Amino acid sequence: MSGKIFVIGAGAWGTALAQAARLAGNDVVLVGRDPAAVDEINSAHTLTSYLGAIGLDPALRAQTGMSGLEEADAILLVVPAQATRATLAAIGPQILSGKPVILCAKGLETATNDRQSQILAELAPGAEPFVLSGPSFAHDVAAGKPTAVTLAGPTIERAEAIGTLLASDSFRPYASGDIVGVEMCGALKNVYALGAGAIEGAGLGLSARSAFLARAYAELGRMIAAMGGSEATLSGLAGIGDLALSCTSSQSRNYRFGMALGQGGSVDDIAASGMGLAEGLFTTPVARAVADRDGIDAPLVGAVDLLISGRARIEAIVPMLMRRPLKREE
Repeated sequence: MSGKIFVIGAGAWGTALAQAARLAGNDVVLVGRDPAAVDEINSAHTLTSYLGAIGLDPALRAQTGMSGLEEADAILLVVPAQATRATLAAIGPQILSGKPVILCAKGLETATNDRQSQILAELAPGAEPFVLSGPSFAHDVAAGKPTAVTLAGPTIERAEAIGTLLASDSFRPYASGDIVGVEMCGALKNVYALGAGAIEGAGLGLSARSAFLARAYAELGRMIAAMGGSEATLSGLAGIGDLALSCTSSQSRNYRFGMALGQGGSVDDIAASGMGLAEGLFTTPVARAVADRDGIDAPLVGAVDLLISGRARIEAIVPMLMRRPLKREE
């Protein structure tokens, strides 16, 4: 099955997903804001600022506007989580009505605490929501390296149908009907990656990082259940798959940012050094507010919030966690 796919957002991840959609045999249009980047994609078939020397499919077309969007069989929205609302508002609900919109950002909106699908439902209630998440780095996907992800939809049958548009020898979507669970996994793994990176950066050892990862898995399960998702999603690619990758690899920007925090850097200094801002920085205070509001036991989210706010260093936070009342492992 093939079709016409628009990918909105020509950063590393958007371009990589556009490449994956082309490798699956689709007619793909990639929408970006930077005319120079669009020209490079169309003429040199590269995007060196994000993907180095990786060659892009010559048939991948890039443009700076939304022209032709009404002809899309599916739309991949690959803008930062905090830009989703503005992007959808600019497109408008009429053009999105009846179209599958695959949300690819991993994060919660800071102004409203909303998940990405909630923003879509508010601004384009006629659109059909899907969420793509899972263990995947842009360089791997763009280079055609084997990658498996989760694609959640309003029903598992619809997720299976849309998944056939993206499936290829190098990109394998697994269908899910749990939009909430997949979204929460994608958003919160960035929070936990900051914490795991800080443990690494502070030199607290692999045992500490492994324990953090296991307890993050348990905490994430509580968050998913409280939000109405399925804890079973935790055992899949969007759950343990993405959590393990993001919390152990320096290819993850959130993990690298956490390492710098663990080494004593401040958020402002690290961002100014050229690393940029990690999505987990925006999601952490939202996740803490949600946990507080709903009475969810989420000490690791609270710990990361302490760290990024500068209220405590990782060397002080870890003993606080270790001194919590002992409990049974559940």
